[in-house]
Amino acid sequence: MGGVGEPGEGPAPPGAPLPTFRWEQIRQHNLPGDKWLVIERRVYDISRWAQRHPGGSRLIGHHGAEDATDAFRAFHQDLNFVRKFLQPLLIGELAPEEPSQDGPQDAQLVEDFRAIRQAAEDMELFEAKPAFFALLLGHILAMEVLAWLLVYLFGPGWVPSTLAALVLATSQAQCWCLQHDLGHTSVFRKSQWNHVAQQFVMGQLKGFSAHWWNFRHFQHHAKPNIFHKDPDVTVAPVFLLGESSVEYGKKKRRYLPYHRQHLYFFLIGPPLLTLVNFEVENLAYMLVCMQWTDLLWAASFYSRFFLCYAPFYGLPGALLLFVAVRVLESHWFVWITQMNHIPKEIGHEKHRDWASSQLAATCNVEPSLFIDWFSGHLNFQIEHHLFPTMPRHNYRRVAPLVKALCAKHGLNYEVKPFLTALVDIVGSLKKSGDVWLEAYLHQ
Repeated sequence: MGGVGEPGEGPAPPGAPLPTFRWEQIRQHNLPGDKWLVIERRVYDISRWAQRHPGGSRLIGHHGAEDATDAFRAFHQDLNFVRKFLQPLLIGELAPEEPSQDGPQDAQLVEDFRAIRQAAEDMELFEAKPAFFALLLGHILAMEVLAWLLVYLFGPGWVPSTLAALVLATSQAQCWCLQHDLGHTSVFRKSQWNHVAQQFVMGQLKGFSAHWWNFRHFQHHAKPNIFHKDPDVTVAPVFLLGESSVEYGKKKRRYLPYHRQHLYFFLIGPPLLTLVNFEVENLAYMLVCMQWTDLLWAASFYSRFFLCYAPFYGLPGALLLFVAVRVLESHWFVWITQMNHIPKEIGHEKHRDWASSQLAATCNVEPSLFIDWFSGHLNFQIEHHLFPTMPRHNYRRVAPLVKALCAKHGLNYEVKPFLTALVDIVGSLKKSGDVWLEAYLHQ
């Protein structure tokens, strides 16, 4: 094995002894144009390749100068295939005396978590049941047909229109869940099949870009509840969450009455996220990133929707129906996706190991057949974040292993009743607002 490497040596020549690096050297390479990371004790220079990373440069860049082994395993189905792309980026390995993880991370916890993952693989918990996902798609399509039949058979009156809007909103909510499964490549064995199916569900059935969703959602999984890395919590100055409350208060920033954010949340949060924020952000992403295929898929959704409903309502009425569906769907999205995260720890990067970082940012909601279906199994948020490519129908089976891991290491495995989880969103916003006000007035 070669001696201690020098920064900037470049890829190691084939067959040559690999240089070794210390963590103090690796930590120096976490700049926008200079990124190293460690996977399975091997050091890779991703500086130039990051822009070509299928998940985006931000996603892989969030793990700069870190041990990304567990993230690497969590996000990829076929590790041997992905390792082929890593080989040209290899520049060395950790020095023998260096620990596998940098900083004050619990090596035993990391080892135990990896043992659980191996146990889950041995139990075939990463194998999907085709019939399960076929039924999901089938019931989504059935709801789309049912909504149209309600208007076709009973006319565009208030009652059938309201029922149609509710059915369509439910269908749209379940589409979010199914495309989420496909985005995490947890349905088909081949990644490409998942991506193609996700484009259909996200584009034709929802009118959004699959690439846009993956771009922002994978960052959320990589660094949940971390400011400037997780888009879901980087919401200031509209809402203040976690540590941002104190920061804004001390700096005397008052763009909105943040001590009342738990109230105006009901006006601009659940009603408008999908209808306004997502629609604008999604369209901008497709145009700026030139995702023309996604744009065509989205156009096919809008064409189908207005062709189906404009004959009954006219264009203004069909547009009103569309807005009603988006608003209803948006309520579902906000409450269901945030009940597991907003009440948890939110702040700046703390460089924890994979298991600790996911557990600090997630909690579960008590399962039932209805809640499992209604939430798309996102009530098993802990298991989903630890094993994002695991098919959701296996979360119940892996949960006892995760509970045992948490009990052994004194980690909080939090499970709440459904209504408590919803109330805690508002309570968390109020608490953050009160913290801001205290800091604003007295610090």
